[in-house]
Amino acid sequence: MSGRVTYVGHATALIELAGVRLITDPLLRERFMHVPRHTEVPDPSIAADIDAVLISHLHADHLDPASLRMVGRDVPLIVPDRGGPTLRRRGFGDVTELAPGASTTVGGLTVTATTAVHDARRYKFGRHIPALGYLVESPERRVYFAGDTDLFDEMDELAGVDVALLPIAGWGPRVSEGHLDPERAAEAAAIIRPRIVIPIHWGTFLSRKLLRKIPDALTAAPREFAHELEERAPGVELRVLDPGQSLEL
Repeated sequence: MSGRVTYVGHATALIELAGVRLITDPLLRERFMHVPRHTEVPDPSIAADIDAVLISHLHADHLDPASLRMVGRDVPLIVPDRGGPTLRRRGFGDVTELAPGASTTVGGLTVTATTAVHDARRYKFGRHIPALGYLVESPERRVYFAGDTDLFDEMDELAGVDVALLPIAGWGPRVSEGHLDPERAAEAAAIIRPRIVIPIHWGTFLSRKLLRKIPDALTAAPREFAHELEERAPGVELRVLDPGQSLEL
């Protein structure tokens, strides 16, 4: 059975495998906090008939309760260990918490939480709740969604996935420790050696002040990533999807 991956924008992707629809870190509104969206708001069909939501961590640009309500309060949420109370307090009842290495099933898919190196406190002085990536497996396909992370020791355990969704940029003036920039994302691709890599976390949200200062700030990261990938992992196929575009697997 074929599949499809749609880059919705930022860290939001729609993964369709074996008849199951998973959405990652849904951020479907015109802005979060003070940061505006620079692409069209996703079509409502993106959030329809979702079988489960994968939440990588609790930062505002990855856990957006208003967007989750668009998906539906009754849709199962898969979240990091100890992240459940934050969702339950907001009225979401079907919450599964996973620690790195733990798995659950959604339809015919296995969803396994992976390590992520990222300070995932929702607020600056909040309690520590781990960040995650997710490995989604059907009998025919393996898709890795990295969430927000830096390079980590166990990354080589993901070697040989069919598709890797790797973040390459951010929404502010710089990409800090705990994230992948184009160079480190290319290093990650060299370690994982996916058949296809799709860059995410770019081209969607950006402060207007930064965009005025750097006119190509929305689009520069994929070009830099392509250059770095050719240097570090030339055998990996790069598929750059603009927000809203899909790749048939």
